[in-house]
Amino acid sequence: MFDSLLIANRGEIARRIIRTARRLGIRTVAVHSDADAALPFVREADVAVAIGPAPARDSYLRHDRIIETALRSGAQAIHPGYGFLSENAEFAEAVTAAGLVWVGAPPSAIRAMGLKDAAKRLMAAAGVPVTPGYMGDDQSPSRLAVEADTIGYPVLIKAVAGGGGKGMRRVDEPAAFPGALESCRREAAGAFGDDRVLIEKYIQSPRHIEVQVFGDTHGSVVHLFERECSLQRRHQKVVEEAPRPASTRRRAGRSMRARSVRRRPSTMSAPARSSSSPTRRRAFAPTASGSWR
Repeated sequence: MFDSLLIANRGEIARRIIRTARRLGIRTVAVHSDADAALPFVREADVAVAIGPAPARDSYLRHDRIIETALRSGAQAIHPGYGFLSENAEFAEAVTAAGLVWVGAPPSAIRAMGLKDAAKRLMAAAGVPVTPGYMGDDQSPSRLAVEADTIGYPVLIKAVAGGGGKGMRRVDEPAAFPGALESCRREAAGAFGDDRVLIEKYIQSPRHIEVQVFGDTHGSVVHLFERECSLQRRHQKVVEEAPRPASTRRRAGRSMRARSVRRRPSTMSAPARSSSSPTRRRAFAPTASGSWR
């Protein structure tokens, strides 16, 4: 077990990791861009180190600076949080090659699921239905436009790397495709260091359901049931509800049916009620405040 952890992330993500590490008695090292120097996560860490200017590609996406900072600060492990380098297999391998502990999925899993195109190919090979679209290596604007026409509008342009709703654009007509593609690529390059995209048929009024899976280095794997993530703004999840309401209703229905089977009417006859002891009934009426009594 390590006792010093570098957090390769920022903001609220870093703050949550810092709070958990503190409860476990683990020393924390924060890295930050020049623009983030006054943010709370910098003050809350035991050690804070500036690693570059505001653009993420010059700070939070710099593999070399983050690993060098970990070694110089005495950190024994690196936690990537999510976003930025959390799904970068090369970074994970570089961390372990430097003799540090990588707190995250192994590089093999990241390569299988970290990139959207690779994940879709893996699922398709396993027989899982996937959204129709284009995931080819030809990333020229002309080829992507042709594929969008073939899929049929509306389409969704997605950055191959990363997540968090970044690098996603809905396009409703061919005339808007070139501008949306350029904007999507620019955002993806700035956020993830990778401007590759895929094109998918845009699904209107979908449900976004996730199942979180955790595993450790001892071979133990658990899942935390399903989460309803359909309430979103700009492709960014606003609320995650677990268990999802539909599943809760189904479980409640099964439970009620099971109870009704267990509570079958008794075959014994009820004692006769005395005519001199009429049933007492209580009347309920609303109060001035609107409640019932």
